[in-house]
Amino acid sequence: MENITLLLGIVIVTALVFDFTNGFHDTANAMATTISTGALKPKTAVAMSAVLNLVGAFLSVEVAKTISGGIINEGGLKTEVIFAALVGAILWNLLTWLLGLPSSSSHALFGGLIGAAVMSMGWSSVNGGTVVTKVLLPAIAAPLVAGIAASLATRLTYRISSKTDEKATSKGYRAGQIASAGLVSLAHGTNDAQKTMGIITLALITGGVLNPGANPPLWVIVSAGVAIALGTYLGGWRIIRTMGKGLTELAPPQGFAAQTSAATAILASSHIGFSLSTTQVCSGAVMGAGLGRKGGVVRWSTATRMFVAWGLTLPAAGLVGAGAELLTKQGDWGVAATAALLVGGSAVIWSLSRREPVDHTNVTADEIGSARDTEPAGVVTTAIAAVTPPPAGPLAAASVAAEPSENTASVADPARPATV
Repeated sequence: MENITLLLGIVIVTALVFDFTNGFHDTANAMATTISTGALKPKTAVAMSAVLNLVGAFLSVEVAKTISGGIINEGGLKTEVIFAALVGAILWNLLTWLLGLPSSSSHALFGGLIGAAVMSMGWSSVNGGTVVTKVLLPAIAAPLVAGIAASLATRLTYRISSKTDEKATSKGYRAGQIASAGLVSLAHGTNDAQKTMGIITLALITGGVLNPGANPPLWVIVSAGVAIALGTYLGGWRIIRTMGKGLTELAPPQGFAAQTSAATAILASSHIGFSLSTTQVCSGAVMGAGLGRKGGVVRWSTATRMFVAWGLTLPAAGLVGAGAELLTKQGDWGVAATAALLVGGSAVIWSLSRREPVDHTNVTADEIGSARDTEPAGVVTTAIAAVTPPPAGPLAAASVAAEPSENTASVADPARPATV
């Protein structure tokens, strides 16, 4: 009984560590565009996001119930399986953070859980229908919906403000960005903090502490909210750089449109109980906003790397989770070895990240990643830009004056944001 209690405590701590990594991995979702456009200073932005993530954790438990009683059959599930799942999710989170790729912490958790459960009990342990309807379909639909909404919102925003002074509207949109970024942070708390609540609740059910189908206890909600808030405050600066500068260059109106569209999609999914990836939603919204403005570009080389990471997340975390479960099945020494591998792997990734540190002092520096700025304009961006109506009035004149012709862009303006 003591071993079970000790293992349960280890699982709870590991789940909170995952929640912590989720926080700094996903800070970019809410604050990347706000920081890149100068609406908020980096440290102020992450502090605001941390507080609102904590508040959002108390607003709903629908997503937590989906995880604790939907994806995996609780019957016969062992606590070791949950520990192995968390190992897979944490290591994938840290690896993608090191690479600066905004991958899905949610899908890393689902992949680790599915892989560990299959290794332990076979494919019958997974509720395939729930995985398809509440994980896979939202993963495909949500970024597309958010991207289309952000693109349309950007066009509408420029059309509405076409006859007003650009400097005056920029101030207004920066204020709107701060409000919409707060809404995204609140939405992130209602969705992602609940995933850790669901995992801890599932562990408590398998350990016999709670009855099947129980809601997360208050202490679970509080601890998950605090963990994700602390992770958010640290700021995942590498991913903030990619989201704010690596995908596209955003003006304040675009940032406002992207964040508002993303927050709407996330809050709606949390209400329904869809455990979607906030990273994919926000990334889709940023790309949609980039394409919604006349002359706007998306760096498709960066986007392609991001799409590959999205596709690999579930199977990669699943394989690590399955391997960790194979090790934990060997007994106490296997659990200890798995814990040692988690700590050792995390330490190695952290030491590698120190070779090229990114923090609040250089997260918006233009010289970082300047090699990608020499890429030629992409076919998709060129085609969409050709059919996007330009904003009328003062903004149109400013846009025309600021942009070189298509034939001389690569020679006259080598620093211009580039695409593949």
